[in-house]
Amino acid sequence: MLMRTDPFRSLDRLAEEVFGTPTRPAAMPIDAYRKGDIFTVQFDLPGVEPESIDLTVEQNVATVRAERARSSIEGAEWILGERPQGTFSRQLFLGETLDTENIEAEYIDGVLTLRIPVAESAKPRKVPIATDHKVRKSISV
Repeated sequence: MLMRTDPFRSLDRLAEEVFGTPTRPAAMPIDAYRKGDIFTVQFDLPGVEPESIDLTVEQNVATVRAERARSSIEGAEWILGERPQGTFSRQLFLGETLDTENIEAEYIDGVLTLRIPVAESAKPRKVPIATDHKVRKSISV
């Protein structure tokens, strides 16, 4: 039995996953970090018109959708078109310790930034300790 092998097929598959294809663009890259009581997520969306960005939060899932269309230049003959076009989508599962009712979002210089506060119920608090029915000291929980 003969098998035809393509030594570069695995490399092609990897490139498609990382960079996407014209029909299925790659996912938008993100950074996420926590500073104090704010969780920040930044999405790279260069060349996307702000009107095409859609952010929805359902239960604890945030979904970002954006569209980038190729510029139509009358009379131009395209020689090369490598920049991803189409609809981009990314979902984030947000922990229950985040206050999804108070998310702030802004889009500046091709970066969509979400700021999500930590829920009050998830913040450290002092709990009084009773001894002999009197409160004597507090400890952090």
